[in-house]
Amino acid sequence: MKSALTFETYARCSTTKARASLLTLPHGPVNTPVFMPVGTQGTLKGMTPQQVKDLNCQIMLNNTYHLGLKPGQETLDKAKGSHAFQKWNGNLLTDSGGFQMVSLLKLAKITEEGVQFASPHDGSLMMLTPEHSMSLQNSIGADIMMQLDDVISSLVTGPRVEEAMWRSVRWLDRCIASHTRPHDQNLFAIIQGGLDNELRKKCIEEMVKRDTPGYAVGGLSGGEEKDQFWKIVSLCTDLLPKNKPIYCMGVGYAEDLVVCVALGVDMFDCVFPTRTARFGNALTMNGVVSLKAKKISSDFGPIEEGSFQLRLMRGMQEAIQRDELPAWIKKFFAGYFGDRSNYPVWAINALQSVGVEL
Repeated sequence: MKSALTFETYARCSTTKARASLLTLPHGPVNTPVFMPVGTQGTLKGMTPQQVKDLNCQIMLNNTYHLGLKPGQETLDKAKGSHAFQKWNGNLLTDSGGFQMVSLLKLAKITEEGVQFASPHDGSLMMLTPEHSMSLQNSIGADIMMQLDDVISSLVTGPRVEEAMWRSVRWLDRCIASHTRPHDQNLFAIIQGGLDNELRKKCIEEMVKRDTPGYAVGGLSGGEEKDQFWKIVSLCTDLLPKNKPIYCMGVGYAEDLVVCVALGVDMFDCVFPTRTARFGNALTMNGVVSLKAKKISSDFGPIEEGSFQLRLMRGMQEAIQRDELPAWIKKFFAGYFGDRSNYPVWAINALQSVGVEL
């Protein structure tokens, strides 16, 4: 299908599967690997658009489901899209609203037609179909828009997993057919299949036939064992096209980002950094700092210069360019976790699979 992006890989790690690339979108360049902060309803809470720009953030997320409820599609159309609505000149990615099938499951009813939600605001019903998701995302005007997929918890087993995978393929076809702005909005397919390797392989085979501008790995970070998580990510990066961006949805913990970059992922998002900040916890290169701790009550200096996640990604970009990523990873783990006994076993296993011995 038509693409409104270019993706050029300019450096590869000679040990791991990591790569540094330039993703060029309608609202400008994005250096990858990249972490995308989440502005669910058109804002990163507590920050102005200019402050976000000053951190050299090149792309952020909006949520289709929540913007569709409030302010609503009519207002977004009047504003001429979410860029103008939030005064953000950088790139935007919108999720399709599919994740709310899991997060708002008690309020949702899933059929072949789509997902019917009861609004968490007033209880009113909203039917989100692939066609309606595309219509909302075309109104929002995001540079990257996600297909509506049938999202289930990563802990679900049995026939429901295969049903959701095949429905996601069918819904992608409906999304492609109803997408009205392929000239300036890029539709990404989402790989489903739970923790089943064969279903993931089949889903990739089907989605790649549709030749979308990029691909996302969905249906993870839902409570599954971390050794299962990284193996599915690695399987997908092995099989997905090497000339297109790969996005791992819902990943935001520092160690997860580092491991997944080594496994070949280019893009990430998660509410974790902004949500944890609202509870008084700051993420730093030396671990999490509780701003409520008495020992820092008289420390008036900055917590750390810049944004942790964005600096973390820039550090990996530069290390990949120098072909020094394994050494950078070892230094990061030592600084972040301290004693080696604190290193997550799954991360040690994952990094060993791509030649990095912690």
